[in-house]
Order: sequence, then C-alpha cells, then structure tokens
Amino acid sequence: MTDTVTYRTRWADMDPNGHMRHSAYADYAADQRVVLLAKWGYGVARFAELRLGPILFREETKYLKEISIGEEIQVDGRLASAAADGSRWTIVHTIYKADGRVAATVTVDGAWLDLDRRKLTLPPPELAAAFSTMPAFEGKSQ
Repeated sequence: MTDTVTYRTRWADMDPNGHMRHSAYADYAADQRVVLLAKWGYGVARFAELRLGPILFREETKYLKEISIGEEIQVDGRLASAAADGSRWTIVHTIYKADGRVAATVTVDGAWLDLDRRKLTLPPPELAAAFSTMPAFEGKSQ
C-alpha cells in the first residue's frame, strides 16, 4: 500500500450498534485524499489561492468487515481511472483492519470546480501530472 494513512477510530465514528457509522468510512477516505493532495503541494490554502476545489459526483461504499471503536485502520487510495487532461477521475479507497483484512472500499468519481465561475474546469498541469503518479487500482472493488 502506498500513500496509506493510519487512523485510530474514535467514539464519534461509532453508531448505536457499536460499530463504525456509515459516514465515517467516507470521512476517512476523504481525509486520505486531502493528505495526498497536500503531499503534492495542493493543501487547503493552495486550493483557495487557485480558486479551485475537488468535487464528487458519486461515492459508493462496500462494507465487508465490522470496525469497532479504538481500532487502528489504514486507508489508501488508488486511481481506477482518469481523463487524459486530469479533468475527471475515479479513486478507490481501501480501508484495512489492523490485521490487513479489507473492511471496506469507498469508490469516488470526481472532478475540479472553478470556485468563482461554479463550473467544471481543468486542474493545473502539475496536479494532473501528480494524479498520474498515483498507484493504479487493479481489479474490482471488493
């Protein structure tokens, strides 16, 4: 796994049944994307400066193994597809339990939004190039 981020689940991540709530999976996937973008030099301040932001069109989560409070999880993101110009992309995040078993996959389809025009736009060439360095997702999400 590359660009993997490790987290410890929190009380706020849990539902009344004692396992991780559905939206927490999406939160961890989103955080892994933010960490990766910042690593590439595109943190929140840089996006604000560019008046650019990532947006999602679709998010799908497949739940495979239960996650409980206080568990250590790892989240990675792999590129399933991207337009040649970097305008649209699909990332598959895999959420692993501490023992390496896959707990869930979160698949997102996204693009870039010009924050002033409120229209889709192309990313800077450096950001599009950075996406091409992302490890490829191979196969079907679980």
